[in-house]
Amino acid sequence: MFGELIALLTAFLWSGTSFAFTEASKRIGSLQLNVSRMSLALIFLFIIIAVFQFPLQLSTEQYYLLIASGFAGLVFGDSFLFKSFQLIGARLGMLLMALAPAISSVLAFIFLDENLSLISIVGIAVTLTGIVLVVLEKDADKKSIIKISGLGVLFGLFAALGQASGLVLAKVAFEIGDVNGFVAAFVRLFAAVAIILPAMVLLKRFRNPYKVFKNDAKAFKATIIGTILGPVLGITGSLIAITYTKIGIASTLMSTMPVIMLPISKYYYKENITWRAVLGAVIAVAGVSILFLS
Repeated sequence: MFGELIALLTAFLWSGTSFAFTEASKRIGSLQLNVSRMSLALIFLFIIIAVFQFPLQLSTEQYYLLIASGFAGLVFGDSFLFKSFQLIGARLGMLLMALAPAISSVLAFIFLDENLSLISIVGIAVTLTGIVLVVLEKDADKKSIIKISGLGVLFGLFAALGQASGLVLAKVAFEIGDVNGFVAAFVRLFAAVAIILPAMVLLKRFRNPYKVFKNDAKAFKATIIGTILGPVLGITGSLIAITYTKIGIASTLMSTMPVIMLPISKYYYKENITWRAVLGAVIAVAGVSILFLS
């Protein structure tokens, strides 16, 4: 039950993150935001680890697994997710990401010998059905200028595979021995930043963050809020969640973000919520209830 609660809380955190990062990306650009948020998260996590003196003594194998997890989820997965957004749009890209729980369940079964009960499988299926209804309904009344691209779909599948693989690799590290969630998040982010930051600097795609944020206080505020909610608390929460529950269940609960965002979209952005989106939300909540009872 604890793992399920943490996974659901993580979905709420990521929902808040999405709104903050949407505002920031409009002002400074997605690439600048992506590198800035991970770099800031490293600083915050380092401070938390130092203040609370969380142990950094991990085995060599655990370090390798967490580094590989960071590359799979934060470099490979996120990079393909952004590319899929460019080719097929965020709505279809997020729809493909709904496959991540299924992929993670299969990987966990193969590499971790995790078996899901029948009621858990039913709960996952019901929850994902609701999520799909919500995602498909979003912007359905608007004419899209983005055509479905085979390459875009492939990139979306790679993104889902990257996210699922990242969670499985992290859980393997946790099963070897005790790992603090904040420490694990720090190692994963450090591996991602060590790859992305030099590449962006060499490609001249990353500007001096001091100058960028000095001229845009609103972007800085949104980035800070989003970083604390997402890369700091969100990633840590996801790692804690998979420690206390099966990956397929945790991944499904964390995928409910599109459903959680509905009321925020309604009251903050004044978006129209259709009956189909409401139905999808009700179905997703029913699925979540089944997962908590499983």
